[in-house]
Amino acid sequence: MKRLLAVCLLAAMLLPLGGCAASAENVTVMVTFYPLYILAENVLDGVENVTLLSMTTPSTGCLHDYQLLPRDMRALATAQLLLINGAGMESFLPEVEKQFASLQVVDCSQGVDLLAEEDHDEVEETGHDHGEFNAHIWLDPQNAIQMVNNMTAAFTDLLPDRAGQIRENAQAYTQLLTDLDAELREAIAQLPRKKIVTFHEAFPYFARAYGLDVVAVVALEPEEPVSPRMLAEVIAAVKENDNPPLFSEPQYENAALKAVAQETGAPVFELDPLVTGEGEKTAYQDVMRKNLAVLQEALGD
Repeated sequence: MKRLLAVCLLAAMLLPLGGCAASAENVTVMVTFYPLYILAENVLDGVENVTLLSMTTPSTGCLHDYQLLPRDMRALATAQLLLINGAGMESFLPEVEKQFASLQVVDCSQGVDLLAEEDHDEVEETGHDHGEFNAHIWLDPQNAIQMVNNMTAAFTDLLPDRAGQIRENAQAYTQLLTDLDAELREAIAQLPRKKIVTFHEAFPYFARAYGLDVVAVVALEPEEPVSPRMLAEVIAAVKENDNPPLFSEPQYENAALKAVAQETGAPVFELDPLVTGEGEKTAYQDVMRKNLAVLQEALGD
């Protein structure tokens, strides 16, 4: 049965991992959004008396400029541990730390080689400052492994009597991610073309890992309008690079990307940044392999 993400404590809650009934020994671990949930449920699989919850719904997507809701605060009040993506993704973190001073917060970006956020004059044009670093770290499997390592250390500190099972889970999942990384690396290396245009800046870590060249980004953030100047710059970059494929994302509509396609004739494909889903334990591998198949079609002979 597919596991459902929790909306909040007053909405649908996840069953405790391993199907154990609640008890005085129960521990609640909360994550801020979907990618962290997928990683954490693999590390905590079958660990007794642990309830894993997501602060946001699985349809929230990336936490760009996310504002805390009353239900989020109620849910956070039940947690002993909060896993955050880090790298600036959770702009609301200071409010959480203010309201829940005793809550242990684990930054899963620790140890990741962060990429600086690209400068597209977005602050001047939109009034939004998205921070110093690109926060989409989970889309490189090696970064995902580091995130697993960070949460594993926190889980074993919190649950020393269950540390053996937690480490065993983490080791098994890390091997799956390592194998996936090798599979992606070998397949993408064989592609004759490497230039792509993405909808927003979700894929720089993936591109760095596998030698792809992101020649243009249509929108810095999914919900922000694209100015005529920025749209013209993207169209020019696409034409200058012989119309490489454009990649939309299933979570977002993007009229600007459609306009680029109409203006240039560049084909449109879809890459999934793994920010929404059903919560299956295999979601990371499934989405990455689906993305690989799309890249093979878009960049192959």
